Amino acid sequence: MPYELASLDALADLPFTGIVDVRSPAEFAEDHIPGALNLPVLDNEERAHIGTIYVRESRFLARRLGAALLARNAARHLEGPLAEMGADWRPLVYCWRGGRRSGAFTTILRQVGWQADSLLGGYRTYRRLVAAALYETPLENPVILIDGSTGTAKTRLLAALAREGAQVVDLEALARHRGSVFGDYATPQPSQKGFETALAMALLGLDPARPLYLEAESSRIGRLNLPPMLWKAMRAARRLRLSAPIEARVRHLLTAYQDKLDVPERFAPVLDKLVRFHGHEQVNAWRAMVAAGAYAQLARDLILRHYDPRYRRSAPEPGDTPLPLEDLTDAHLTDAARKIIDLFGA
Repeated sequence: MPYELASLDALADLPFTGIVDVRSPAEFAEDHIPGALNLPVLDNEERAHIGTIYVRESRFLARRLGAALLARNAARHLEGPLAEMGADWRPLVYCWRGGRRSGAFTTILRQVGWQADSLLGGYRTYRRLVAAALYETPLENPVILIDGSTGTAKTRLLAALAREGAQVVDLEALARHRGSVFGDYATPQPSQKGFETALAMALLGLDPARPLYLEAESSRIGRLNLPPMLWKAMRAARRLRLSAPIEARVRHLLTAYQDKLDVPERFAPVLDKLVRFHGHEQVNAWRAMVAAGAYAQLARDLILRHYDPRYRRSAPEPGDTPLPLEDLTDAHLTDAARKIIDLFGA
C-alpha cells in the first residue's frame, strides 16, 4: 500500500532510510521534498516527448515508449547511484501524483529486494501540506521585526540574535536575495515553490510560545512573494527600528556587497533602474563612481539620496522601539542582541 504523508511534521519520523524523487530534473529543480535524491525515470526531453505523444497520438503508444525509456533509465540508476545501496535500504518513492512513474520504479526496486514504497498522491500531497501551512494556518509566534534603513546591519543583527539563542528565520537567506535594489546574488533565486518549501521547513521546528525575530521586508523579496499568513503576522508585528552613524553604515555596505564590488559590471543594470527615480544626470554620476572604484562615495551617496528618503516615508508606529547603534562591529551587534532578548525574550 502507498505510504500516506499526513503532515509536514511526519517528515522527521518517516519509516524510511531514503526518499527518491523520480520526476524529471526540471520538476525536481523547481521544488522537491527536502533530502530527496533525484533519480528521474524520464529526463526533461523524454517527459516532454512522451507527453506530446500521449496527447496528440496514442495513449497506448506513449505508455509503451515510456515504459522502454523508464526501464533503460532504471537500469542506469541501478548500475550507478544505487549500486552501493545495501539490502536494508528502504526508500520512499514519489513522482508528480503518485502514479505510473513512481509505481513502476517502486516495483523494480521491490523486485531487487528493497522494501520500497510509493508516496500516496506523490509530490502533490507534499505540496498541499506546504500550501496549507503557509496559506491557511496562522503563525502562532509573536513576531518581532528588525527594521532600519539600508546599511544598518539588520541581517547581521539577526545572526547575532540566533547566536544568543533567539528564534530567527533569515528570509533573505532563504530567498537568496538581500531585499534591496542591489540585493540580487550571482546565483539565481529559488522558485516560488522552492522558497516556500525552505520557509515551511524553517517554521516547522519553532516553539510557538517564543518570539520569532524576522527582518522587516516588503511583501516581495526580489521576485519571490511572502506567503499570506507570514505577511499577515509581519504586518501586525512589533518593530525595532535600528539607526547607526552613516560612516558605520558605509563600512557595513562595502563588506555586505563585496560580491558586487568584485564584478563592477553588475552595477550597470541596477543603476539603469534608478533613472526613473533620479534622472540620467544623477545616475551617470553614480556610474562614474563605479568606474573610478569610488565605492565608499557611492554607498554614502546612495544612502543619502536614495535609501534614506524612501525609508523616511514609512512613519514609525506608536509601538515601535528605537534602537540606536553606536557602531556596527560584531561586538556591538552582540550587545544589541542581548538587549533585545532582555526586552522581548528569546
